[in-house]
Amino acid sequence: MTTIVKIIFAIFDIIFILTLAFIIDLTAPTPFKNEIFIPKGSATKIISHLSKQNFNATIFDSKILEKIGKIQSGYLNLEGQNLTKIDFFYQLTKAKPVIDEITLIPGETTIVTLKNIAKEKNLDFIKLEIDFNQTAPFYEGFLVPETYYLPKGLKESEIIKFLVEKSKIYHKNLSKEILGDFNKTKWQEILIIASIIQKEAANAKEMPIISSVIQNRLKKNMRLQMDGTLNYGEFSHQKITPWRIKNDKSHFNTYLNNGLPKSAICLVSKQAIKAAINPIESEFLYFVRDKKTGAHIFTKSLHEHLKAINLQKNIK
Repeated sequence: MTTIVKIIFAIFDIIFILTLAFIIDLTAPTPFKNEIFIPKGSATKIISHLSKQNFNATIFDSKILEKIGKIQSGYLNLEGQNLTKIDFFYQLTKAKPVIDEITLIPGETTIVTLKNIAKEKNLDFIKLEIDFNQTAPFYEGFLVPETYYLPKGLKESEIIKFLVEKSKIYHKNLSKEILGDFNKTKWQEILIIASIIQKEAANAKEMPIISSVIQNRLKKNMRLQMDGTLNYGEFSHQKITPWRIKNDKSHFNTYLNNGLPKSAICLVSKQAIKAAINPIESEFLYFVRDKKTGAHIFTKSLHEHLKAINLQKNIK
């Protein structure tokens, strides 16, 4: 056998060994399952990231990954167990994002809501609030309370953009649905009333009644004198004391100020908005919480109101 023939056979042996090794590498199981985070960037950056997680990377992997298709990024759900490298690469182009939930609660204030999001999702509250102030048309009462589903791992600006866009669409659509058009100034006044209803009502059934009390007092130029208006901002869950009523000089204090506050107090539900727009017809001017039921007792005169208060004082 000549030297040239020996070299040729040697080359074929090397090619065969490399090919076999390549096939074995692509069909070997990877350590990944269930959920994985893939950073944005080139295939080379992704392979470098994976290699730090016990992934057996080779010089060919980035090229293979590029050829398979567009690579997904973020937190991804992987299907199946013991994925081979080639199956794993394929899933990086097809895997669905891991979905995260954010629930906004009606009656909660915006600042507390943003702080809760920051705490639950390990985010920076200051960044959240700055982004919110820069994109939302107004601060309090704008965010819509419901459960949102969005990809896991979004940054503060991305989450705020998502929530703001959803809320903008919601307000415009709901206003057009109920009123036939959308007037920003008029809608904000409705939200102010709705937020007071949200804070004061014990349940959805009471909301149109609370709304009628607000309208009746406004028509008579009576101060609203409602504790819920003092549960604004950081005071969202604080018990209202006589000292607060006397010393809170903000526009939210409806004991000291005439008319409505200058802005909403909290996030409002659709039921509260509808109640603000459609109060029942009543002569009620006062209400006090019934200790037995948790609901309210509504009265038409101060005499009836004081009588209801005295009755509640005798209930333990």
